Amino acid sequence: MNKLPLSLKKYFWDVDFAKLDKDDSSYFIIERLLEYGDTEDTEWMKNNFKESEIKEVTLNSKRLSKRSSNFWHLFFKLCKKKSSQNKGELIWKH
Repeated sequence: MNKLPLSLKKYFWDVDFAKLDKDDSSYFIIERLLEYGDTEDTEWMKNNFKESEIKEVTLNSKRLSKRSSNFWHLFFKLCKKKSSQNKGELIWKH
């Protein structure tokens, strides 16, 4: 089992932190860190997960706020997919 550092526990208030596995719960962990992580924690994420995994979550997560989603899309230079919710419009036009 690949345990997470104790410093990340604050982001997983609603689950049993001791049972989280880095490999088995990667999507969920990345999603939480993209949404709530500080600089140090997102650096840990970038060092412990493949960039392709992080980009996949950025592109497909339904749980990221619009603000976080747009930030990470810009950070990774990704294009937004059209969705029925926002009709493909970006909050920040670039």
